[in-house]
Amino acid sequence: MQHSCSRTCQHVDETNVGQWNLYTKIDKYNLQCYNEKHDGSGKDVFRAWDERLDRTKVVESDDDPELLFSIPFNGAVKLTGICVIGENDPSHPNTVKLWSNLPEIRFDNARGKAHQEIPLTYDPSGTLAYQVNPAHFARVTHLSLYFPSNFGEETTRVYYIGLRGEFLGEVQSQVVIATYESRPQLKDHKVDDLLKGTHEIQ
Repeated sequence: MQHSCSRTCQHVDETNVGQWNLYTKIDKYNLQCYNEKHDGSGKDVFRAWDERLDRTKVVESDDDPELLFSIPFNGAVKLTGICVIGENDPSHPNTVKLWSNLPEIRFDNARGKAHQEIPLTYDPSGTLAYQVNPAHFARVTHLSLYFPSNFGEETTRVYYIGLRGEFLGEVQSQVVIATYESRPQLKDHKVDDLLKGTHEIQ
């Protein structure tokens, strides 16, 4: 089927496919795909660019067209583009909504406003790339992808999701150490300071 690119869509630069390697930075153990027909199949669509046309690996939605991916990374990434391969028929998703660093996204709140919403077109061979808004995806530790609908089938089928960008490094967890008094000592506080937070009840 013919495709018509939106303004966020461009053809993949075959000379620079090395940028499609963010799948190696995904924490696949904790990756979740909601409404997948077969458990664990959603993880298989994130793989090497050279394996994008492997039709043995597919995720299909269960009962309705919706698919929701919750994708944690092993560090921070700069996301610059996304590629979605589906079937060359109406089961191909027609829209994707993206959120950065909001791991709480589920179906009940995914229907609201996203950080970016991209109209998709038929792409059974992975020739199209969609640019993402750098204002929202310059430093991502968690990515949510929601496919709400397709071109008219009861279920949605996705063979490959490519994530283009660069790895920024592991995120250092900061430990905050605070010292608390078990019991306030009056000698350590001026009386005037203690009274500042009091008020009279008439």
